[in-house]
Amino acid sequence: MLLELQDITLLYGRIQALHGISLTVNQGEIVALIGANGAGKSTTMRAISGLRPVAQGKIIFDGEDITKMRADLRVVRGVSQSPEGRGIFPGMTVRENLEMGAYTRRNRAEIDEDLDRAFTLFPRLKEREKQVGGTMSGGEQQMLAVGRALMSRPKLLLLDEPSMGLAPMLIQQIFDIIVEINQQGTTVLLVEQNAQQALSRAHRAYVLETGSIVKSGTGAELLHDPSVKDAYLGVA
Repeated sequence: MLLELQDITLLYGRIQALHGISLTVNQGEIVALIGANGAGKSTTMRAISGLRPVAQGKIIFDGEDITKMRADLRVVRGVSQSPEGRGIFPGMTVRENLEMGAYTRRNRAEIDEDLDRAFTLFPRLKEREKQVGGTMSGGEQQMLAVGRALMSRPKLLLLDEPSMGLAPMLIQQIFDIIVEINQQGTTVLLVEQNAQQALSRAHRAYVLETGSIVKSGTGAELLHDPSVKDAYLGVA
């Protein structure tokens, strides 16, 4: 098991955002978290990456308790996030943004190797290598955010709403690349509003409602679950 959340509770002031979340991510899996806006999906991601402290519970990553570990040290351990809203550096070029993803690393040859990998996964980024990030389209910025997250060579890649605001054709492309990244050996935890795309790619998935996990199963099981269809897939 690569990641385990044990009964995680998280507060925003006096508001309890997560109510005893427990989930696991095994080595080599794509695991999806689906749910409506405000269900606690992004909050769960922030807890894992260390951007929000948890009130109770434990986060075990690769056999180590990282519950109180600083966010930057979690990156060194192998947790990397592509955040909701992309969060690229708008005044930096594509290449500079990607280099920032490798800030914890010192081996230049390996960094160059991973730059090549990012450019192979996202040929558009290679074409735009010297372009300033803020002038790119939403789809290109999303590619850049994922590419930057990969530059730390993560064991676990956290993807928060990778398809948000993208055209249907680009959504398909982003999900195909997520599968390719996974097949190359990176474990993926995915938060996604587009439940159809997420569940059709995920090995396993969890459904969050108001800060609690209400269902879990394989991607295929949840894709065909009548209550999930009704609530998240737009079909009865």
